[in-house]
This record gives sequence, structure tokens and C-alpha cells, in this order.
Amino acid sequence: SILLLRACLALLAWPIYLLSFLGLWEPFCRKIFFPFFLEKIGTVHEKKCKKHKEELFRNLPDFKGPSGELKLLEIGTGGGANFQFYPEGCRVTCSDINPHFQQSLSKNMKKNQHLHYEQFLVAAGEDLHQVPSGSVDAVVCTLVLCSVQNISGTLREVLRVLRPGGAFYFLEHVAAEHSSWRYFWQQVFYPTWKLVFAGCCLTRELWKNLEEAKFSELKIQHISVALPWMPIEPHIVGYGVK
Repeated sequence: SILLLRACLALLAWPIYLLSFLGLWEPFCRKIFFPFFLEKIGTVHEKKCKKHKEELFRNLPDFKGPSGELKLLEIGTGGGANFQFYPEGCRVTCSDINPHFQQSLSKNMKKNQHLHYEQFLVAAGEDLHQVPSGSVDAVVCTLVLCSVQNISGTLREVLRVLRPGGAFYFLEHVAAEHSSWRYFWQQVFYPTWKLVFAGCCLTRELWKNLEEAKFSELKIQHISVALPWMPIEPHIVGYGVK
């Protein structure tokens, strides 16, 4: 039944599959569709997650370095939706594999002038070689681990760039319970969703990857973020300390 429903969904999305076959969908998606979609759905998601993010980032100032400053690297910055939650004077380095979020990023930078913006890196989470080892106090990653090519590689890079005692903050959508209807529909949507939304995977059990990473302390909370007609309700939120 899953394969049949996948085929039906693929038929509905056949123009996108055709564009992908011709090599036209990925550049269009990266430059136009995905930034537009993320800005629209991000507005709804931010409203649903605001309280969770306020609680998550509340202890960010506790991880200031010996200099008294908080140096923060955000992986997958996108349009800068998290800037509002960072403390006064925080020095932010932005990174994203997709450089086509300029409009919303500039808008959020202007709205959040309590921060110091260091630089913007076009980089994948698995390869942050431009960031020196042990150079940041905190790394933030929200709705990004669902689409990285290598989760373990990304977490290794996170641990490399963090100073000892620094923290990694995350909020990610994850796979539903295997016995649930949500998981059934996640499996149905999986191939088409991944194609349409720039490699986003619906069924990753990211808490397992985080538990396997070498954090000295790890806090994970499973939450639900209800989004109408979207198969991404189950989320995890928390932080790990190096």
C-alpha cells in the first residue's frame, strides 16, 4: 500500500520529476522555490515553536567564553529566524549550503541589531573547514539535520569547532513512532518530499545519532509541532555539551 500511494503521489508531482530528470529542478529549487517556501512555512513554524525556542536558548549566556563574549556558529542559517533568540552582544557566524536567502536574511539582520554579525560562510554542515577547531562557544542547528548528507560527519564537525565546555543546540523534526499512522504517511511522502524540498528526509531518528555522538552531557526532549497537512509533527529539541 505504501508503494502504491508513493506511485500515486509521484504521478501528481510528475512535472517536478520531469524537471529533475532534465536537471532543471535542483537549481530552481535552491534559488527560488525553497527560499520562498521556507519563508512562508517558517512563519507558521516559528509561531508554533516560539515558546520552545525561548526555553531552549534561555541558558545560552551560560556558555560565554573566558573573554566574556559568546561566539556562536549557526549551521543552516537560512533567513535568520533564530536571531531574535540570541543574547545581546552575541557574535554570530552564519553558514548555509544555500546562499540564496539574502532577502530574508538581510531583513532579520536589520531587525536584530543587538547582535554582531561576523561573517557568512557558504558551507555544508559536514565540511566547516573555514571555522578553526575549538573556536566557538555555541553551535545552533534548527531544521537542518533532516537534509544534511552525513549526520555523523556533521556532528563530528560540531564537536570539532566547539571549545571544551561549549554547547550544541538543536530543534529538528524526526520520524514518528513506527506503529503510528504518522509514520505510515511519512513513508508514503518520503521520496517525493525529499525531491521537492531540497533533500529533506522525513524518517530520520536523529536522537539516536545525537546519543551516539561524544557529548559529555545531552538533554533531548520529544515534542509535537502541529502543522496543517504537514508530515513533520514529531520534533526533538535540546542541547549537548562538549
